[in-house]
This record gives sequence, structure tokens and C-alpha cells, in this order.
Amino acid sequence: MNYASRDAPADEEILERARSGEDRAFAILVERYEGIVAATAIGMLGPGDDAEDVGQETFIRFHRSMDRFRGESSIATYLTRIAINLSLTALKRRRKWSERFKGSERRLEYAIDGQNPAHDLERDERVARVRAAIEALSLPHRTVVVLRLIDGYSTRETAEILQVPQGTVMSRLARAMDQLESLLKEMDT
Repeated sequence: MNYASRDAPADEEILERARSGEDRAFAILVERYEGIVAATAIGMLGPGDDAEDVGQETFIRFHRSMDRFRGESSIATYLTRIAINLSLTALKRRRKWSERFKGSERRLEYAIDGQNPAHDLERDERVARVRAAIEALSLPHRTVVVLRLIDGYSTRETAEILQVPQGTVMSRLARAMDQLESLLKEMDT
């Protein structure tokens, strides 16, 4: 995936400028990829502070590791991998917090966020059911669903991001889709 417009400098050129200390060059990379990073974090964590923190931390880590980035993958893939890893850490932290407080904080947050009279209530309910079903998936299955179906990465790109074989991506996605169908049917009854 190339996210630069035809007139914009290539990622490699901007990265070299950023490596040499040009702050504006790094800002261009952030602007170019912040949507991808945000979509990944929100897909994994849902909207909110955790996703925003993951987005910011992704770029902080990328800035710190620019000199070590060898270009074996695209910048988009590299940033997505960082965002996925940070999201998994945030989910573990969230799970520990939930266990302490029996999830009441999280349920309250979703109840408040879900009540937005400016939006179509039926659509909001469908979105909430799908999000709840995705969150009920195991982390490996959720990650594949987010990358393939929400972020739109190909099977090959998803395998590269997760550093697993393409067959693993396809089997996880198939299992996840079966589980999602089952979970959504249960929610509708």
C-alpha cells in the first residue's frame, strides 16, 4: 500500500530526512499514517483514551526506532505491527483492571458512550452488537478480523504484520467469522 499522493515525496525520502533530524519530515509521516494507526487501535480497543494512547505511543516508538527500521516492510506495516502490539498490551492491562473491578467501569463507559441521540439508534445498536461480538473473540481471532475486515489489509499483509503464515491468517479468519456469526445470532435472540 502506498499512502503518498503522486506529488508527495516517497516514504523513503521523508524517512531519511526525519532520520537526519528534520522535525517536519517526521510530522509528514505522522500525518500520512495517523489514520491507519488510529483505525487499528480503535479496531482493537474501541474508541476512547486507550486507543488514543496507543496511537500516540506508536509514533513515539517509531520515532525512537527510525534508525533501526530497515525497510523490510512498508512503514504502514511497521506502524500497524507496533499498534497491534501496544493494543494487545493495553488489552491485558484492561483485563487486569476489569478483573479487579468486575468490569463495572467498562460497562458503564459503553452505556454512556452508546447513548448518542444524534445518531440513528438502530444503527448504533447494530454497531454495538458487532463491536461486542468482536471484543468477545480471542485476541488472535480479533486481531485478524480487525486487520483484514476493518483495516482492509490483504491476507499477505496481515500475515506480514502478525509474523505468521498466510494459512494461519486464513484459518483464524474463518474461525473468527464462524464465532462472530454464532455470537451475533445469540445476541439477536
